[in-house]
Amino acid sequence: MKTYLVTGGAGFIGANFVKYMLATYPDIEIVVLDLLTYAGNLKTIENDLKSGRCEFVKGNIGDRALVNSLFDKYGFQYVVNFAAESHVDRSIDDPQLFLITNILGTQNLLDAARRAWVTGKDEAGYPTWKEGLRFHQVSTDEVYGSLGAEGYFRETTPLDPRSPYSASKTSADLFVKAYAETYKMPVTITRCSNNYGPYHFPEKLIPLIIKNILEGKPLPVYGKGTNVRDWLYVEDHCKAIDTVIHRGREGEVYNVGGHNEMQNIDIVKLTISTIHRIMKEEPRYREVLKRKEYDADGNIRIDWINDSLITFVQDRLGHDQRYAIDPGKITAELGWTPETTFKEGILKTIYWYLNNQQWVEDLA
Repeated sequence: MKTYLVTGGAGFIGANFVKYMLATYPDIEIVVLDLLTYAGNLKTIENDLKSGRCEFVKGNIGDRALVNSLFDKYGFQYVVNFAAESHVDRSIDDPQLFLITNILGTQNLLDAARRAWVTGKDEAGYPTWKEGLRFHQVSTDEVYGSLGAEGYFRETTPLDPRSPYSASKTSADLFVKAYAETYKMPVTITRCSNNYGPYHFPEKLIPLIIKNILEGKPLPVYGKGTNVRDWLYVEDHCKAIDTVIHRGREGEVYNVGGHNEMQNIDIVKLTISTIHRIMKEEPRYREVLKRKEYDADGNIRIDWINDSLITFVQDRLGHDQRYAIDPGKITAELGWTPETTFKEGILKTIYWYLNNQQWVEDLA
């Protein structure tokens, strides 16, 4: 049995990765290490913990004694580091927290893996490593900064973070790269575009819009809503990480994008129209609406689900205008391509939230 340490495994992408890996590989075990801060939710992985192949440890990746003890107990072959403070707005309010978790926490994981995995030194003085190991850092396209109207982020694009969050992720990436160069540590890094899908924390754009529509609340959109993001369905991202862990070249960075560039305002309008259509074609879902208005026949009205819910708010400080990833390297080297179009993915995402309102309510 191969054993994985998945940090941040109760968060959005981490939890989806846990589910995907357990379903794909019957011969693995996973230990989830998560501090269960605002974006971590143990209920997301409660069924996985019943599988007999997944254990949960509550703790901080910066806790040196705890992390070392986990390596000693479980003998991990793989570390997949999702653990991070991840919301740009929160990083603007409290930058230091992002440095502590995203930089120092990552460095602590690297040291723990080095302590557990190194077997000695070669003739040149470099560490020698046990076979079949991989430390994988999950990063973001935000480390590249902002794009103009054209062009794409490639692995060779200079790093140019614009927020405390992206600066902390950039620093973590550089530490991972430095350990590969200095110690010949078996590492890989993926940098992904915006993820969406099931179990997404409701402060993020898409789940927030879905939640507010169902509650009949205004839909806040920064600035004029013209900021462009490349959207990646979370299961496609999990498949990409799995591919890189097992077949990616050591020390390499792979960009993971969804080929789904859209302006924020178009995302919001598409979500509105899709929810309206579902409510019209499948009236049973109207019971999920928290805002209930009735027509003369006693039916729940849905005519208020329209673009009038949109409210433009003051733009975020340092808001990057456009992100877009070129995933050509991971496609050419490893054969990975995104499988889910945005229209398919947003429909699956909306249905998931409609059918899992208890999960959302438990976060309140």
